[in-house]
Amino acid sequence: MSKAIATARLEARISKDLHAMLKRAAEIQGRTITDFVVSAVQEAARRAIEQSEIIHLSLADQECFAQALLSPPSPVPALERAFARRRKLLGDE
Repeated sequence: MSKAIATARLEARISKDLHAMLKRAAEIQGRTITDFVVSAVQEAARRAIEQSEIIHLSLADQECFAQALLSPPSPVPALERAFARRRKLLGDE
């Protein structure tokens, strides 16, 4: 027995011109308007999420980041005290 896929409904008011354009584009691709719109919206959402989650660095910034990972700076006294306090609180001593 296969499980039913949960769906949600999305409605939008669009102009007749846009509807005609979507219909034509869907027909060109041999798809229904619904399939065409869902596919286009899904791709647009994927791109928007990807663009917000990916950090683009210049070559200089990439080199600086890599150097910081390969040769991290020595911890400042405040960080050393914080780690010592953490060890004491967690009983790692």
